[in-house]
Amino acid sequence: MRCTALLTSALLFSVTAHGQPQTEEIAPPGLPEPDLPTAGPQDQEAIEPEVTIIRRQDRTVEEYRINNQLYMIKVTPRKGVPYYLMDSDGDGSLETRRNELDPHLLVPSWIIFSW
Repeated sequence: MRCTALLTSALLFSVTAHGQPQTEEIAPPGLPEPDLPTAGPQDQEAIEPEVTIIRRQDRTVEEYRINNQLYMIKVTPRKGVPYYLMDSDGDGSLETRRNELDPHLLVPSWIIFSW
């Protein structure tokens, strides 16, 4: 008796499970792609530094500017090793001197905001 009751309940459960309509999983609508600004030719020119080369009798001086702000000077003496003068904090004073330019050690420490 117990076996028939168990068999009957299993049969009823399987019929009701198959009798229900299948629901589809509906994916949420995708977000629209944002319009990201692209760098135009004017932006590309502003990113690249402007280099002014000044030749003198005893040395050659290369001035590097971005947005008309001088940030580095490379001095190449006629006899000797070139060296760099850099503005490391953005105040316009070239207080840092290096004999070689190593991008791993050059850490800008410009003041972004102060009060």
